[in-house]
Parts: sequence; structure tokens; C-alpha cells
Amino acid sequence: MGEVRKRMVEGAAQLLARRGLPGTSFAEILELTGAPRGSVYHHFPDGKDQLVGSAVDLAGTQLVDALNRKAGAPAEEITEHFLHIWHSVLTRSHCEAGCAVLAVTVATDSPELMNHAVTVFRTWRGRLTELLELGGLTPLHATQFATTLIASVEGAVVLSRAEQNTEPFDTVAKQLLDQIRRMVTTP
Repeated sequence: MGEVRKRMVEGAAQLLARRGLPGTSFAEILELTGAPRGSVYHHFPDGKDQLVGSAVDLAGTQLVDALNRKAGAPAEEITEHFLHIWHSVLTRSHCEAGCAVLAVTVATDSPELMNHAVTVFRTWRGRLTELLELGGLTPLHATQFATTLIASVEGAVVLSRAEQNTEPFDTVAKQLLDQIRRMVTTP
């Protein structure tokens, strides 16, 4: 991927996480990244959906890469790591950023963009399931908890952004950690 294209995709992912799909325009991406105006249609000849789809894919890959750093760790540690990633997103952004994938999911009417989001969420669920299973959960518990973990964290991020503090996230995180600890100690 060329440097300008890479910057534009990263910038789009940042804007999606902060402003959502309606607040992510080519002009704002160009301003954020310093990319030349002519680069928009050079790198994204199919328009905004192509750029946003690439940004969603990048956000998905970045989370999987971060999760892979804990491959082989116990299920509780995988859970703590996943929670830490999202807590860091909130704290670094002063509760102004969330999930770029969720932002697209709730705002798009494009089947193509929805397909990107669905693929990312399925990939996250699949990888979390694998890691939790490697970390000691049964296949059924790993599948169920991966879904619960993603859905709960996404909701907790939204609540924390709305309230502009991490208390909702911290409350949900505590419940999820209590749940995984019970699952690990109860065969």
C-alpha cells in the first residue's frame, strides 16, 4: 500500500471512530492526513465507500493483530487484554473515540460497507473464540463468551462516550472479568 493511501485509510479509521460515518468526508480526511486532493480518486476510484471499506478492514486487522500478541495466554488474560485495548481507546481520546466498525454498522445503507463490517465482526468473534479456547474454555463457552465480550464492550464504549467518562465501561469490564473467572474455575 502506498504511503499516501495508507495515511488516508488510517485517517479515515480515526475519523470514523471519533465522528462516525456522516462526519467522515474526503475533505476531512485530506485535512487530517495532509494528502493532496488529487490522491482521493487516484487511490480510491470507486469513491468514499472504497476508502471507508478499507478503513473498516484496517480497524479489524489492527484488533486481530493486537489479540494475536496474547495467543496461548489463559482465557482470563485474553479477556483482560481485550478490555485494556478498548479502555485505552477511551482514555487516550478522553472518551471521544469508539469503534470505527460499529460507527459504519449503525450508519451505513451500503450493502458493500455492511459486508465489510460483518466480515470484521465475524473475524473478531472467530479469533476471540480460538484464543479463549486455547486459553482453557470449552468450545461452547469460548464461542458464547467471545460474542458476549464483543457485544458488551461495544455497548460499554458507547455508554462511556455518551457520559464522557469510563465508569460505564469499568462497570461492564468488572462484570466480564467476574464472568470469565467463574468460567475458568468451573469446568
